[in-house]
Amino acid sequence: MELRKLTEHIWYMPFEEERDRPNLGYIKGDKLSLVVDAGHSEAHIREFYDLLCKEGLPLPSLTVLTHWHWDHTFAMHAVKGLTIANKTTNGHLLECIKKIEKSGPDAFLNVYESIRKEYSDGKEMIVVPADIVFEGCMTIDLGGCTISILQTEAPHTDDSTLVYVCEDKTLFVGDATCAQFPNGPKDKNLANKLADKIRLTGAVTCVEGHWQPVETEDTLRDLLG
Repeated sequence: MELRKLTEHIWYMPFEEERDRPNLGYIKGDKLSLVVDAGHSEAHIREFYDLLCKEGLPLPSLTVLTHWHWDHTFAMHAVKGLTIANKTTNGHLLECIKKIEKSGPDAFLNVYESIRKEYSDGKEMIVVPADIVFEGCMTIDLGGCTISILQTEAPHTDDSTLVYVCEDKTLFVGDATCAQFPNGPKDKNLANKLADKIRLTGAVTCVEGHWQPVETEDTLRDLLG
């Protein structure tokens, strides 16, 4: 796996289909650095950190979650710095903790083959809540690089968060543009609301959770198609 540079401030480790690992984004400011999504497991985030170290990039000060799904969050216990999630996402994580306390990791291992592959060889499954919980939106100045974190309605889940890197006109959307989880349709009303929110950011490039970065118009076309 490699670390790819996208813009002046942004790098990312690409998604992997086999273990359903999403893109992990890294944004570096003059004072702080921020990662988008925490990863599927401790092994996933460790691989990411190894790539950052090889590039001479500091480990993150902050990690923001785009939504609660395990492939984006279950490595939170192993991240460096503080974690940030919207209130609804954090509520889902608390429910995940209860499920594991009640049924053990089988509560998730029995769902998809990709989870079993990620947690093969007896890897421990640990879920924790976020350190910082917000509602609506928040802005973070990393030092010469401004991050807007925007809670949004979206067709995929009820807890989507967008992460916009203002100076680079790049928007991390997670899986927000996908159909309703797990096997539902793509609600047109919610898709339109998400499209409006994306347009309002002024983003030129979008980074979806499990796809290569593309022009925003391509993301909107797929979302509304």
